[in-house]
Amino acid sequence: MNDYDRVARVIRYLDRHRTEQPDLATLAEAAGLSPFHFHRLFRAWAGITPKDFLQCLTLEHAQALLRRGDSVLDAALACGLSGPGRLHDLCVNIEAATPGELKSGGEGWILRAGFAESPFGSCLVAESPRGICHFAFVEPEDRATALAGLQASWPRARLQRDDLAATRLAESIFLRPPASTALPPLRAFVRGTAFQVRVWRALLAVPPGKLISYGRLAAAIGQPRAARGVGNAVAQNPLAFLIPCHRVIRETGIVGNYRWGAVRKRALLAWESASALAALVPIEEAEHHSSLCP
Repeated sequence: MNDYDRVARVIRYLDRHRTEQPDLATLAEAAGLSPFHFHRLFRAWAGITPKDFLQCLTLEHAQALLRRGDSVLDAALACGLSGPGRLHDLCVNIEAATPGELKSGGEGWILRAGFAESPFGSCLVAESPRGICHFAFVEPEDRATALAGLQASWPRARLQRDDLAATRLAESIFLRPPASTALPPLRAFVRGTAFQVRVWRALLAVPPGKLISYGRLAAAIGQPRAARGVGNAVAQNPLAFLIPCHRVIRETGIVGNYRWGAVRKRALLAWESASALAALVPIEEAEHHSSLCP
């Protein structure tokens, strides 16, 4: 069992026992580890202590703000620990496919595709001559199906299996560089309607640690009455994490579903919030500053 699987197990445990406020020993038992090794796993995975991480994960502060009367967006932003202290923003430049490219199905192209490990489990990454065209989280038992689906999406392209290249791409996506280090932008190549591409580009403007509702996202593209259409476009996002559809929540403040699993969505949000907190508080001091996380 890898680190993400253990983290996911703990998140599921919290869903069932949230009101009991489980302590470190209880969470460690749920993860199948000693308290010492569980604490080390969380600090390595999230860059923050288990206590702070789990406080970010539950979103209880956001719920309290909503009950107080704050707007969904204000409550979500307050819970997300947004601000200039986050480590870095992932810069992604989206290029949309032309009608001719849509029709060709990738004819004459070589797609380098492979599986890699990430902080959130296995993923399938594919890169076209125009940029990254596929990024999806995949369960180990579903790898063959995932590859077949990728080939069906690009029926005339030739798939070239390259797990090493996929691993390098995944590392560039999830790498946490020093604050003084700037990452080069990533090129992404997407196929979708003009409306879908507008929604995906608007999602890129939502920084790590922040959340947005479907209605506010619709307003951001100039179509405030199109929240349902925005929801459909979000669900069709072909690039997990790169196009951050995990940062979209329902109008009620509920985190909601996710194409790659609701537990993974909550882990992504907590990981980004923990990254913001880690940027504000050095890891070695985090244990003494748990009150910083709402």
